[in-house]
Amino acid sequence: MLGLCSAPARFLGAIKQYLCLSLLKNCASSHMIVFQLSCSIFISLVSRFRPGLKAEIGVFFPMIILRVLENIAQPNFQAKMIVLRFLEKLCTDSQILVDIFINYDCDVHSSNIFERMVNGLLKTAQGPPAGIATTLVPPQDTTMKSEAMKCLVSILRSMGDWMNKQLSIPDPDSPKIESEQNDNDGGNEFPQTEINGDASSEVSDSHSEVSNGVSEAASLEQRRAYKMELQEGIALFNRKPRKGIEFLINANKVGESAEDIAAFLKSTSGLNKTMIGDYLGEREDLSLKVMHAYVDSFNFQNMEFDEAIRAFLQGFRLPGEAQKIDRVMEKFAERYCKCNPKAFSSADTAYVLAYSVIMLNTDAHNPMVKNKMSPEDFIRNNRGIDDGKDLPEEFMRSLYGRIWKKEIKMKEDEFVPHQQQSTSSNKILGLDNILNIVIRKRGSAMETSDDLIKHMQEQFKEKARMSESIFYPATDVVILKFMVEVCWAPMLAAFSVPLDQSDDEIVISQCLEGFRCAIHVTAAMSMKTQRDAFITSLAKFTSLHSAADIKQKNIEAIKAILLIADEDGNYLQEAWEHILTCVSRFENLHLVGEGAPPDATFFALQQPDLDKSKQAKSSIIPGLKKKAPTAGAASKRGTYDSAGVGGKASGVDQMNNAVTILLEQVGMAEMNRVFIRSQNLNSEGIIDFVKALCKVSMEELRSASDPRVFSLTKIVEITHYNMNRIRLVWSSIWHVLSEFFVTIGCSENLSIAIFAMDSLRQLAMKFLEREELANYNFQNEFMKPFVVVMRKSRAVEIRELIIRCVSQMVLARVNHVKSGWKSMFMVFATASYDDHKNIVLLAFEIIEKILRDYFPYITETESSTFTDCVNCLIAFTNSRFNKDISLNAIGFLRFCAAKLAEGDIGSSSRLKEPSPRLTKDGKQEGAIQVDKDDHIHFWFPLLAGLSELTFDLRPEIRKSSLQVLFDTLRNHGHVFSLPLWEKVFDSVLFPIFDYVRHAIDPSGGSSQGQNAENDPAELDQDAWMYETCTLALQLVVDLFVKFYDTVHPLLRKVLSLLTSFIKRPHQSLAGIGIAAFVRLMSSAGSVFVDEKWLEVVLSLKEATTETLPDFSYIASGAYLENVPIENGDSSDKREDESQPSEDGTEETSRSRNLYFAIADAKCRAAVQLLLIQAVMEIYNMYRAQLSAQNTVILFEALHTVATHAHKINSDNDLRTKLQELGSMTQMQDPPLLRLENESYQLCLTILQNIFLDRAPDEGSLEVETHLVGLCKEVLEVYLSTARPAHLSGGIQPLGHWLIPVGSSKRRELAARAPLVVSTLQAISGLGDSSFEKNLGQFFPLLAGLISCEHGSGEVQVALSDMFSTWVGPIVLQSC
Repeated sequence: MLGLCSAPARFLGAIKQYLCLSLLKNCASSHMIVFQLSCSIFISLVSRFRPGLKAEIGVFFPMIILRVLENIAQPNFQAKMIVLRFLEKLCTDSQILVDIFINYDCDVHSSNIFERMVNGLLKTAQGPPAGIATTLVPPQDTTMKSEAMKCLVSILRSMGDWMNKQLSIPDPDSPKIESEQNDNDGGNEFPQTEINGDASSEVSDSHSEVSNGVSEAASLEQRRAYKMELQEGIALFNRKPRKGIEFLINANKVGESAEDIAAFLKSTSGLNKTMIGDYLGEREDLSLKVMHAYVDSFNFQNMEFDEAIRAFLQGFRLPGEAQKIDRVMEKFAERYCKCNPKAFSSADTAYVLAYSVIMLNTDAHNPMVKNKMSPEDFIRNNRGIDDGKDLPEEFMRSLYGRIWKKEIKMKEDEFVPHQQQSTSSNKILGLDNILNIVIRKRGSAMETSDDLIKHMQEQFKEKARMSESIFYPATDVVILKFMVEVCWAPMLAAFSVPLDQSDDEIVISQCLEGFRCAIHVTAAMSMKTQRDAFITSLAKFTSLHSAADIKQKNIEAIKAILLIADEDGNYLQEAWEHILTCVSRFENLHLVGEGAPPDATFFALQQPDLDKSKQAKSSIIPGLKKKAPTAGAASKRGTYDSAGVGGKASGVDQMNNAVTILLEQVGMAEMNRVFIRSQNLNSEGIIDFVKALCKVSMEELRSASDPRVFSLTKIVEITHYNMNRIRLVWSSIWHVLSEFFVTIGCSENLSIAIFAMDSLRQLAMKFLEREELANYNFQNEFMKPFVVVMRKSRAVEIRELIIRCVSQMVLARVNHVKSGWKSMFMVFATASYDDHKNIVLLAFEIIEKILRDYFPYITETESSTFTDCVNCLIAFTNSRFNKDISLNAIGFLRFCAAKLAEGDIGSSSRLKEPSPRLTKDGKQEGAIQVDKDDHIHFWFPLLAGLSELTFDLRPEIRKSSLQVLFDTLRNHGHVFSLPLWEKVFDSVLFPIFDYVRHAIDPSGGSSQGQNAENDPAELDQDAWMYETCTLALQLVVDLFVKFYDTVHPLLRKVLSLLTSFIKRPHQSLAGIGIAAFVRLMSSAGSVFVDEKWLEVVLSLKEATTETLPDFSYIASGAYLENVPIENGDSSDKREDESQPSEDGTEETSRSRNLYFAIADAKCRAAVQLLLIQAVMEIYNMYRAQLSAQNTVILFEALHTVATHAHKINSDNDLRTKLQELGSMTQMQDPPLLRLENESYQLCLTILQNIFLDRAPDEGSLEVETHLVGLCKEVLEVYLSTARPAHLSGGIQPLGHWLIPVGSSKRRELAARAPLVVSTLQAISGLGDSSFEKNLGQFFPLLAGLISCEHGSGEVQVALSDMFSTWVGPIVLQSC
């Protein structure tokens, strides 16, 4: 043997040549010793030489093992017991099973050995079907079933061992044995390198192929899927050939060409020969082409005619329809003649002779034919078939003799099958031929002949050719998934039926062991469906849902459940629910057995007194109000699925002493160990455990009549056991528990909700005992359920309980609270909006205590909690129950701001000392401001909250919040950086005025007109505008001035705010804005540089331009046609103001639109008067600081006002319409005379001052041009007014008398006279050269003043002085 081992190829060759042949001769021996020896040899070959004997094992395994195993009805007891015992021995080697599966069940050309073995064991374990006679006596049947069950269990155990080795899963029962097995793995198999050099090279080739391509598992899956799909197509073909071919083509198992289909039909094992014949005989195009290709694939050259027919008909059975036979035989004859052109005169001869041969074969070998055909008859029947000639008599006699001696038949009909139980896979994979030869009836002529050996050798060669030569060693654990998919259903049936029907201890033990092994494999491989199927079945066998039926075997099932929980808890995932359901039911039965009252009684006794008045309407379910009986629902008979985990109190009689004694075998200590050992679960396992426990608890609590809290109390227990787990794991666990407690906390059953909240409080107290480092968030996470329940719960008692729970946690663990402050403040903030006053008062009382006594703890490590504290206080400021709460909350906001300014919040308290106070010059070191940039997100919520309170309907709250807001900014603004100030202005201060800037009615009065007196909201709006808004705008200006050195880049934004007030056509708002503008200029104008003044004058210019009075609606006469006003600012918000209340009439609509237009124009005119007065005031204050360029811009703004006013005043049509509407407009004529005069006067003053204040070296040409032009414009305006209306368009003709102007015109001229006097004085003040240069332009105007009428004498006096002082001397000089 040692010599042979050095030459593995020779040794394997010897095995194949001699040993396999010996096995072939003796495997069907009736001598049990010979058969046992054959099995022993075969098992050794499988164990040691399977890589080199792949094809031989693929033939012998079905022949020796499966043939005996699958004989259920008439088995040989001794032979089958030998097979079963050897299978049990074979299954102890886990690698063998996996190798068999991967190399045979996943090989397209091999039998599904593993699948057939499992199915055979299942059938053996179940015994012969009812009604079928068997040769076994009952003891033999029992023994055989037991052995089959052992094999099935051994298969599962072996799969589990192989999986444990691949996944490095320790064996809880024998860790040392596992290590020894790992060390001795190689001893179970003959080393591949010592078996067959070729085989080892092939294996290495397969490994390289796998490594270069897909993984082993993926490749296996593809091969397995290919085989299953191919077998499905073959099965379909055997029922409906045409559909089968279509399926195989679509599945890419067969090519679309006729040649490919023909090759498939010819070479594929398992196809029904009759169906092949039917398909080939069809006359459809594809079938006809396939038949031609099929026949053309044969080579009949030099073959005798009968040999050709034999070869042709071996692959299919001729169809029964004559036309189909005719088509097939016609093509056969054509092919035979083509291969043998000299055999017959024509193909017709071969065609007729083929029919005669088939008839002769039927006549000779059909026992039903009594009168057999003689050679002479055969010759006579075929006379003249060769083109009228006879075929040679010698040829015909020889043909007759060969047919008579050897029947023409298909391959599968060579021997009669021994049994009908052979599976379809035998037929599909071509193994029936070999099996039929081996197990044929004794007395056959071939039994000891060399023909048998020769035929079997041919079969071996055929199998070796068709099967894959590469032997795949299994290494990827994923292979087990495919094995389980094959065997799990038979295994489940094999274990479930005996467990349900038998009470035999050995059988029960084997079945439970099988369940354990199956669950171990399916759970570790994450096969959810299969795992749940086994666990659900095992849970049903506990009979805990039907206590009256509990027997000893059910107790053993309970023990098995507990053992599975202990050993495989890390892999059970969702299946934990079934195990914990059993634990819950067991506990319920245990309590019933002890006579303890159900939990419902406890709930009824613990009815809360927080709101006794509501007990009559309590949401507690009716079952809790009734006196509970002394038994549970689990004691009633029922199904596993219908029985919940809650008990229904009835039927205590069924819980007899025997059942109680049986349950005591387990005891609650064993059940509690499930929860204690949860600390041994890995990170994923404990999460799955908690999820399942929450589901079971939910079912307990949802019980309609008897809710239970067993699992809820266990949740608290397992938290204690698992407290030492890392925070990452606890975060995942708490995500599950959080949803659970929220659901239960919002339960309609008040008692349950209270119990849940108390349990949550216990858990939270445990977690708060653990130290939490800075910037972690776990405390906040486990406190969140309190927040969610606080928001969702409709029960006042629950909300009050939550507040008291949180209060208790703060007082007891305040030094440990870190990120938990966030959730706590969210609870209190939610309480601030509660509908019940007591809850609001209680929550604020606790907040006060926290801020007074424990404020340093709030921001000790979590600076972000300061913002949560601020948000909570802001929520209390909106309290609607008690004004004092709101005021106190505002006071605490002031306190928080002081703490923030001192730098006691977060990291900054460790970086620097408290900030120094503001110095006299109002400046601070830049480093302090940079350091404080980190506080933007702290300051903003506090300041924004105070800002929002300025809109509160309560005057005291508005006043207090405004005071605290600006006091905070004034007192602590010195620590603000520019970015923070910018955010403060944009998001805190400016939004205070958004409402009045965009929503206040611009008409100057109440937006509801006649209803204003009775509308508190409108009165409050006026109060807000005149009190809060005015004060706030002044404070903003003062704040800007105070910190101007820091915030000066924000001047444009402040000016934009002020001009937005001015531009709103609302006289009160505009007045507030103008006053604030003047206040800003008077306080800060002295420090403005020229660039800032440019922004100021541009803002004023924008304000004057945007507020120009608009009379277009009246001038166009649109009000006569009821056309809506296009100006949205003045038309879309003023409704029903001082007009009739009738709706829908055209007259009302016209009056309303007209009123809007008039009110808007009057408002704008008043605003412009205020504006130019403010401009004059500002100009007079800072005339010296304004540059000529900025002053000119100011002049241009005022000049725009003046020219627009003159345009309106000079529109005679407009003035006529206004006079007609005098009762409504109440405007003087001209409407804007005062505005025009004052704006022109201010323009004139500004230009004169520029002209006078210019430096000697400055160019004055531009200013002089503006001044001269303005003077001409004023004089022309006066002259156009003084000129009669009919002459206003041209020069008066000579010889006509002037018509004196009317009294109204005189009053207008008198009003314009001071401006003209000022203009004449300005002209006189130009200087000698300028006056003389421009006199030519002014002289016609001066002459006009002499000839026109005047409203007063002051113009004439001023004109006389000018002529005598300036014009006269110049004229005399020129003469």
